[in-house]
Amino acid sequence: MGDVEDPLAELEQLRRAMETRPVIDQAHGVLMAAYRCTPDGAWNVLVDVSQRTNVKLHKVAAALVATTQGDPLPDPLSTALRTALDATESDEAGQGT
Repeated sequence: MGDVEDPLAELEQLRRAMETRPVIDQAHGVLMAAYRCTPDGAWNVLVDVSQRTNVKLHKVAAALVATTQGDPLPDPLSTALRTALDATESDEAGQGT
């Protein structure tokens, strides 16, 4: 392990990761099931939507998971999701998958 500048900050980052990881994993699965994404493709979609909308990844994931319970996906996320899915489909088609 390398030198740790601030062990308390690192501990806080690890705690946050442990709290947010389950919903991110759920959203990952939703994308794979609902849109037939590959695991890498689903991850790329989540990251792309987060970056396009400037919304934290775990919040994008939570909104996507909430759609499985009937909640609508907010318009900016919905638009970014369609764009990201289109890009992923093009990438995967180009790779022969």
